[in-house]
Amino acid sequence: MIDIHSHLLFGVDDGPETIEGSMRMIEEATSEGITQLVVTPHAYSPQYHVPVNQVESQVRMMRDVIKAANSNLTLLTGQEVRIHEHLIANLLNRDILTIANSRYLLLELPTQNVPAYTVRIIQSLLEEGIVPIIAHPERNKGIAEKPERLERLVRHGALSQVTAGSVAGHFGKNIQKLSLQLIEANLIHAYGSDAHNTDNRPFLFNKGLEVLGKKVDMDTVDMLLLNNQQIINNKLLTIYEPETPVAKKWWQVIG
Repeated sequence: MIDIHSHLLFGVDDGPETIEGSMRMIEEATSEGITQLVVTPHAYSPQYHVPVNQVESQVRMMRDVIKAANSNLTLLTGQEVRIHEHLIANLLNRDILTIANSRYLLLELPTQNVPAYTVRIIQSLLEEGIVPIIAHPERNKGIAEKPERLERLVRHGALSQVTAGSVAGHFGKNIQKLSLQLIEANLIHAYGSDAHNTDNRPFLFNKGLEVLGKKVDMDTVDMLLLNNQQIINNKLLTIYEPETPVAKKWWQVIG
């Protein structure tokens, strides 16, 4: 299985503080059946910014550690990029990493709201051939208050990624309920752990999938896992149109 959102690197953001913490995360990911893990430290957030060269250098080092430990986990590079006014310029300057060097970018919104310029950034990214994937929209208070805000972003060409812990109930019943509602409304396209450590922010990858299979259906589980594969392979995703009063139909993301 593939996890497209994690904070495995140590001493760079709010992930593990030491290499021992990273190794515990590697062991946990392997025990969950994760075979490919995209490391996505924070970039351009108010609290943390992990530059591209630091991400790439630590990933190379961690790959050596993993190889020495005889683990079959493959690490891929990425960043969780906070939306900001100069995002496109930073992208063109190669100061931003997409998910596994694909056309897909993990885009983080502020916790409290959806900025007024979000649609403009989405459109500009698409013009550059980059498809934004909005990280954990179920934990955004603006979207929680008005879920149609996420639908608007999706209709403008963005995708979104739900967090395993949210589906599993780790962040509370309200966030779990919203997660399932967004999934059922066809507003979620990818699945990630957003794991930060093995204590209070573990992977919960399989637990989330189990809940999703019971409360929605296994076809949705298969779709999300397949989309994760397509993302790291830089392929187009085939997804359902957001739920509307009219009949659902298949459509493809233009990327």
